[in-house]
Amino acid sequence: MNRPRRSSSPSQAAAPLQLRDTQDAFDSVASDYDGPRGNNDLIQDMRGEMWRWLDATFATDSRLIDLGCGTGLDAVRMAQRGHRVTATDWSRQMVQRTRERAQQERLSDRVEALEIGAHEMHWLAGPGSYDGAYSDLGPLNCVPDLADVSRECARLVKPGGALVFTVIGRICPWEIAHYLRRGRWARAMLRFARSVVPVSMNNHTIWTRYYGPREFYRAFEQHFTLEHYRGLCVFAPPPYLTWVRDGHMKWHKRLWSLDRRVSGWPLIRGMGDHFLMVMKRR
Repeated sequence: MNRPRRSSSPSQAAAPLQLRDTQDAFDSVASDYDGPRGNNDLIQDMRGEMWRWLDATFATDSRLIDLGCGTGLDAVRMAQRGHRVTATDWSRQMVQRTRERAQQERLSDRVEALEIGAHEMHWLAGPGSYDGAYSDLGPLNCVPDLADVSRECARLVKPGGALVFTVIGRICPWEIAHYLRRGRWARAMLRFARSVVPVSMNNHTIWTRYYGPREFYRAFEQHFTLEHYRGLCVFAPPPYLTWVRDGHMKWHKRLWSLDRRVSGWPLIRGMGDHFLMVMKRR
């Protein structure tokens, strides 16, 4: 496949300011995103849940697309499990980190890292040649139009192939309680906004849209059937509340155990810091 270049991408040149802001934000943290900012112990717990579902969904030696690959932790791990991964991200610096990680692990033949946002999947060749796609920890919350992502996934993923996404949800009980306790009503209600909202990171802005699971699935239902969804961090705390894990490890483990057992139940599965969704190509 011919590797797309930023300088030749007309959509990049005409990208809306909000997408540029988000790109700049992630470029600014790429060098230390594997540390506490982007991969603390709580995030690793969430990533581990995603890996369990990826392993249960994709057979060995699947050809996969990673949407919003970040520093390549998921892509390299999947390559180590025998898959071939096209890792994509809108942040040039994140893509560079992914390439470096793949080279260090001697997996460059199994991980191709491309400077493509999830809103730019039309640059990917090979209709029907992928076994599936995944996106971990919320990159799709920054995409302007999920319908475009759905159409391109339908073009690229073969019938019977799967999508596995973790998406930042609307109803996070921990977050609501955390900010209401501090009298920050507007912040506690932020996720309920029906439009894109600014979220600060490293003195930059990430423009984010929050979704409920059914709301999110509507963009994909024309081409994909909904196989399963569940809350992620319903009972376990979200990644920024590190004091729970640090000071109450026994309770933290119990909360995660409860999460795994019941967060796929009706009503409960619509809550959580994120939700995890599995869809199958018709």
